[in-house]
Amino acid sequence: MPDPETESPSTVRATFSIPVGGVFLQASAQLPVGRTTLTELLPIIQNLENVVTGRVMEEARTAGSPISCQAGCAACCRQMVPVSLFEAEALMEWMRSLPPQRQRQLEERFHRALTALRDAGVIDKLLDTRWLLDEGFATDVSIEYFRAHVACPFLENENCGIYSIRPLACREYMVTSPPALCQDPAANDVWGLQIPLKLSRVLFAFGRAMEHDVRGWIPLVFLMAWTKGGAHPGEYVTGTGEELLQQFLNKAAELVKEEKN
Repeated sequence: MPDPETESPSTVRATFSIPVGGVFLQASAQLPVGRTTLTELLPIIQNLENVVTGRVMEEARTAGSPISCQAGCAACCRQMVPVSLFEAEALMEWMRSLPPQRQRQLEERFHRALTALRDAGVIDKLLDTRWLLDEGFATDVSIEYFRAHVACPFLENENCGIYSIRPLACREYMVTSPPALCQDPAANDVWGLQIPLKLSRVLFAFGRAMEHDVRGWIPLVFLMAWTKGGAHPGEYVTGTGEELLQQFLNKAAELVKEEKN
């Protein structure tokens, strides 16, 4: 998989393909040579997600149904956002790099969000393990969460404060219907873009295998509380950059096969 030439002694250039909607997209990345964790590989996975969603967005535009999402259109930032354990770890590492005052501001935002969801009667339902076992229950709770109108703690002035490192689930949520309809997607006919390969699900699968949990992810709003447990999920999935990427691609291929069957 690697090319003969490398950009530095610590990395190697790799080329590979990603299965997307019956075709294989070609991609390349500069991968770490030494021991790497899945959390450390996230920037590369995020770039892969951009390749996948970019292809789907272009197909939608060509078909006459361009994406209507735009800056400042943040209704979706009131939805429950599933975040893989690896993304949660990376987000907390990023938060710890911020000045202390900024960290306290974000902590307060998470506290207010949890308090609002508690008062709306949503918290206990978010903790219920029926999320993946009962599709109807999951849908109902998702609607209750949205109608509680609790903004993502990272949302500032109706714009994402972590856009460049936002979760894969956020990157995968795009619509082609008028933005105004997103104010109540449960009541309105919102046309979400269908993405044949959601890389967020690949990360969730790794989380399920590691935690023996039916979800393999946490609601983003639980980020601060989850961190207090001292979890470092990336340490459980390690290897060279090439090895981890191959594991990730293999898992993606497995999920694609399962969905076809």
